[in-house]
Amino acid sequence: MIPVRGFDGAVVAVLGLGRSGLTAARALAAGGAEVVGWDDGESGRAKAEAEGIVLRDLTRAGAFEGVACLVTSPGIAHLYPAPHPAIAAALEAGVPVDNDIGLFFRSFATEDWDRFDVAPKVIAVTGSNGKSTTSALIDHILSEAGRASQLAGNIGRGVLDIEPAEDGGVVVLELSSYQTDLARALTPDVAVFTNLSPDHLDRHGGYGGYFAAKRRLFAEGGPDRAVIGVDDPEGRYLAGQMSEGPGDDRVIRVSAGQKLSGAGWNVFVRKGFLSEWRKGRQVASIDLRDVPGLPGAHNHQNACAAYAACRTLGLGPKDIERAFRSFEGLPHRSQRIAEAGGVFYVNDSKATNVDSAAKALAAFDSIRWICGGLEKEGGLDGLKGALGKVVKAYVIGREAEGFAMRLGPEVEAEVCTTMAQAVARAVAEAQPGDTVLLAPAAASFDQYDSFEKRGEDFAAKVRAALGEGG
Repeated sequence: MIPVRGFDGAVVAVLGLGRSGLTAARALAAGGAEVVGWDDGESGRAKAEAEGIVLRDLTRAGAFEGVACLVTSPGIAHLYPAPHPAIAAALEAGVPVDNDIGLFFRSFATEDWDRFDVAPKVIAVTGSNGKSTTSALIDHILSEAGRASQLAGNIGRGVLDIEPAEDGGVVVLELSSYQTDLARALTPDVAVFTNLSPDHLDRHGGYGGYFAAKRRLFAEGGPDRAVIGVDDPEGRYLAGQMSEGPGDDRVIRVSAGQKLSGAGWNVFVRKGFLSEWRKGRQVASIDLRDVPGLPGAHNHQNACAAYAACRTLGLGPKDIERAFRSFEGLPHRSQRIAEAGGVFYVNDSKATNVDSAAKALAAFDSIRWICGGLEKEGGLDGLKGALGKVVKAYVIGREAEGFAMRLGPEVEAEVCTTMAQAVARAVAEAQPGDTVLLAPAAASFDQYDSFEKRGEDFAAKVRAALGEGG
């Protein structure tokens, strides 16, 4: 655990007593703070009380008298579409609002670091798509190279629940826009921006606010190195803002489809080959075409970002290539779960928006596509032009019929509604060389508690169908 510093003897309120909230409360108490907590749900309050946390209804008048800070969980709205009443009350009372990410960055470095031969590093990864895979891949590369690494944040452990730093250790953080938007301290050594596409727009007051939340990772103190995907206009803008000139190698530009030129530090993939260029000269190349855990252009972008981040820490290209080949990928993200009769079955339940689904569709040929669910803002227009490899779509979800109609005449679609029916039909109709791909292009909440539950159901139904079929 990372004890939170700066609040010894002070009263700190914690709003939201789920995983991150309870961890923050424990870390605050470990640092000497007097913690009071509140959760809108009765079960959350019961768990907190069982741990000895004093409850205080933070929505009541006068609740913030004597409170030094309010720490809130990332899922709770603090500005758009409207702040939670407790957050609004804190702001009105002049009480600063922070989250566990901000507490981590103010508390991670300690006087013990003076004894270390190699200062610990923090790599923070944000973006719309690929940040989980990129973060996990960086952690895997470091571990395979013998570097002490901890994976935390929006993936792995809670950020305050990790072990204190050790000599030469690295912390890899995946950070969502909810986390970067509010954190009062954001000072990673290496910051990574993968890409940007519309998501969570209601929480950020629109696309500009969403980008601004991501951009804060690079603006609040400034990282020593910035790894930035430049396949989107926002990434190119951010790289330009961070750079002092064309040859500034503090900024590493990465791309999944274009050759990057210039005097700076560039990492890109073309025709399946990752290339690293510095000062106008190629210094390394890796063939990604037969790396099983990183299929498709979107994973090639993840590989570029992870490669660049690890190069900033001094790892060699050969060490990184070896780790690429042993990386198995993440559950629910282009995860190959079965192969039978020349047909591959791939679970990309994490493709909850149109952009990520389009990238998943581009990674395979001859696709029998399981899609549908709770549509996100913006509709399905972003899929136009991405359906050329789809042999047939099998649509699930409560609004499956409407979803199928909005796919248009570009692809044959069958309304299945349930995962069981979709899998059964896809398995029955699949031919050798096909890929049965779950990439819903929609949220899961109309039928499942999470995208993980949806992916697990897909995997279970596939294995059952293949088992029944011998």
